[in-house]
Amino acid sequence: MGITIYDLAREAGVGIGTVSRCLNNHPSVSAKTREKVLAVAKRLSYQPHAHAQRLASKKSNTFSTIIPFFTNYFFIEVLQGVQDRASELGIDLILYGVNNTAQAEYYLRRSLHGGRVDGVMFFSMKFPESYVAKFEQMKLPLVIVDAYHEKFDSLLVKNLEGAKQATRHLISLGHRNIGMINASLETTPARERLEGYKLALAEAGIPFDMEKVVITSNGKQDGFNREAGYESMKEMLRRGFGRNRATAVFIASDVQAIGALEAAREFGVRVPEDIAVVGFDDIELAKHAQLTTVRQPMYEMGTLALQMLINRMKNPCAAPNHSTFLPELVIRKTCGAQPGVVSSSLHSGIELGEPSS
Repeated sequence: MGITIYDLAREAGVGIGTVSRCLNNHPSVSAKTREKVLAVAKRLSYQPHAHAQRLASKKSNTFSTIIPFFTNYFFIEVLQGVQDRASELGIDLILYGVNNTAQAEYYLRRSLHGGRVDGVMFFSMKFPESYVAKFEQMKLPLVIVDAYHEKFDSLLVKNLEGAKQATRHLISLGHRNIGMINASLETTPARERLEGYKLALAEAGIPFDMEKVVITSNGKQDGFNREAGYESMKEMLRRGFGRNRATAVFIASDVQAIGALEAAREFGVRVPEDIAVVGFDDIELAKHAQLTTVRQPMYEMGTLALQMLINRMKNPCAAPNHSTFLPELVIRKTCGAQPGVVSSSLHSGIELGEPSS
């Protein structure tokens, strides 16, 4: 069996996402790390396209990716990881952008019956129950990313743990009146992040108050957008006069948090002096805004999702592999604490089964 990306990562002492970045000459990797990984690849005679060529002998060597919101920063990062890993292996991708369940079902149907793809990556939506039996019958490999289904391989971040960590951090800074700006509760991440926020409050003996939660009414991207964050922060500040006003806010995504920071500036509210802010994702804009946030390893999620799909093709009868990334708290200026990175209360990294070989 040939050398895999996992072998390179293990030998070089780095993550698979870092290996993928090095092989694709990604600018975010230091020259020292790139040289180390490339030296290991050369020493082990790594041939990135060998696996894809083996697959191509009997397959179309094409995967479909069904994903919402091409313009969402989270998905742009994840797709970059998918694309880079696919390029390494000579795999073609068909990208389907969808806005609702009906569109997702249409492209699932095309993937099943078009005969054009070897597998499907399905992102961030509840997988339609009406298609469970169809995928099982057709034995078409499927990986669900940023969501979960017990019958199929899945890959997601522990949203609940990340939200708890963000809220606990604000509590540790002395805040008791902590608000939340959330997106549509039709989405799994929004529901889980709300639950994590509530659990952290309960642990600290702080009563949950729905008046301190603003759920966006903006339907675009299910509320995970800048405008929704802007309007939600204005609403929170309007509600916030009096003794029980929020002195801190946990926001369900960075892109919403960027909009919320704009609204705070317009209202003359100082961050973090008047209100502390913590987001979720750690997109590139978060660094420029000095936003304290919960880091999701988005690029690594993309590379691993594609690798899981390949593993499923090689081992179609194996039990479903449910892998989870554990988040990290990245402390910057918007919370008022000293900058740094705090690993999850569990541990940082990935929880997954041994990759198939």
